[in-house]
Amino acid sequence: VQLQASGGGLVQAGGSLRLSCAASGRTSSTYAMGWFRQAPGKEREFVAAINWSGDTTYYADSVKGRFTVSRDNAKNTIYLQMNRLKPEDTAVYYCATPWRPYYSGRHTSRGEYDYWGLGTQVTVSS
Repeated sequence: VQLQASGGGLVQAGGSLRLSCAASGRTSSTYAMGWFRQAPGKEREFVAAINWSGDTTYYADSVKGRFTVSRDNAKNTIYLQMNRLKPEDTAVYYCATPWRPYYSGRHTSRGEYDYWGLGTQVTVSS
């Protein structure tokens, strides 16, 4: 399984970015997908996730109401629409997925995910 995140960049506070994560090596439609981020000197933290069927989403409190996770199974791709970005959103963003299909756990902890992409840098200037 390979995950390729893209769409990061430099944006001013209040702006928007859309991240994409393309999965290859298996059909993604039966697998949950998540987004995490890691700022310099900090631990990797949960941002958002979407369950395998796409009907349930999960968000960290810090991004709720600003970020939206979605999936396009026909393209084996998930997205993270990030609006009203803040300087504290600056981090490397990673997508991840569990090995188990039809996963029904919490979706919000690092240990639930087995495959990780390389990450894409998001920098929000003040």
